[in-house]
Amino acid sequence: MKNTRKLALLMAVTMLGTTLLAGCGSSSTKSTDSSSSQTTAQTSTEKKSGDTFTVGFDAEFPPYGYKDDSGEYTGFDLELAQEVCDRNGWKLVKQPIDWDSKDMELESGSIDCIWNGFTITGREDDYTWSEPYLNNSQVVIVNKTSNISTLKDLAGKTVLVQADSSALKALSSGGDQEQLAGTFAALTQIPDYNTAFMTLETGAADAVALDYGVAQGYVNSNSSYKMLDEELSKEEYAIGFKKGNETLRDQVQKTLDEMASDGTVKKIADKYADYNIPDSLLIGK
Repeated sequence: MKNTRKLALLMAVTMLGTTLLAGCGSSSTKSTDSSSSQTTAQTSTEKKSGDTFTVGFDAEFPPYGYKDDSGEYTGFDLELAQEVCDRNGWKLVKQPIDWDSKDMELESGSIDCIWNGFTITGREDDYTWSEPYLNNSQVVIVNKTSNISTLKDLAGKTVLVQADSSALKALSSGGDQEQLAGTFAALTQIPDYNTAFMTLETGAADAVALDYGVAQGYVNSNSSYKMLDEELSKEEYAIGFKKGNETLRDQVQKTLDEMASDGTVKKIADKYADYNIPDSLLIGK
């Protein structure tokens, strides 16, 4: 047994030494730099008529992206994307993604952008962004029968947030809201909002923190919920492209601006008046 341990230790030291020598070699450094340059050069891509435009979205995030009663993916953001594609001769591919894996999807090239009520705040340097097109805020929903009426009433309660969401960032990025989160019995991350509201309904959690538009949809569709008057934070939505892909961003932005100027954006927004989308518009004003 001792001889086996000595042999394993010797092999580990040998492998570590080899790794360190390889890491110090100038040829390895040059190869990495070259690969990085090629990646940067390929990031900014122009789409032509007939190309596909793949939008990554959370399929359980109404009114921005969701599945309707007929089983089709729709929503305010997806309708905007469809119009952008129609005007450019692109084929829209609606790609539902695991929200926690969105960066991997974008980096791998399996999607062209993240367009789904995507908050800029806290992510400013992580993506190449379109211009903000919609105002948003983070709010809290509780059961209507709950005695929770203010944010302070959440002390000692279990609050749910979606993983890697803006609500999570608001409650964990310092300041008053992180202090507020410190009073909770638990701040629990869940994969999607359907799971969150099922948990809230059973009484296994006390509150859900989420985007205003999504919250409004749940309140409108279920009279057993109520939204607290106080907001956790204010923010803006934009379209997130892979870092450096300014060419595609500019193509989409140009088309969006045209849609705002001719009233198309407002016309689509009016379909979602129950979610307060028309009043939240930034583009075209």
